[in-house]
Amino acid sequence: MSEEQKERVVRRLFEAFGRGDIPAAMELFGEDVEFRSPVTRTRHDILTWARPRRGRREVLQFFSEMGAEVAPEPFQVLGMISKGDTVVVEGRNSGTVRSTGTRFTHDWVMVFSFRDGKITRNDHYYDSAGLLAAYR
Repeated sequence: MSEEQKERVVRRLFEAFGRGDIPAAMELFGEDVEFRSPVTRTRHDILTWARPRRGRREVLQFFSEMGAEVAPEPFQVLGMISKGDTVVVEGRNSGTVRSTGTRFTHDWVMVFSFRDGKITRNDHYYDSAGLLAAYR
């Protein structure tokens, strides 16, 4: 799979999320995908859904848990680069915390790793301070 093809897979992932088509997004992940959003070594008391996940089933659970608390808006891709089996994306998105009705916006970087045409790792880096503030 070429670097350009991997970038197309990532764009398809964002398009599926933007449509709210989680099943289509899940098909782009490998069965044993490693998923971290946000990447952190700290356990959040408020963001209880923010912990490492492994496998499609756990990733689907992440989206269910997060979606119950946050209404995300589609991702805005600001830049994308790829090298070998890795695609790095810089972006921005907004959303609303359902319990408070408060909107947030944050910039982020996602790093995707590929094997056999599927996403096998998805690391989502962002500063969670703005999201946490929206819970207050």
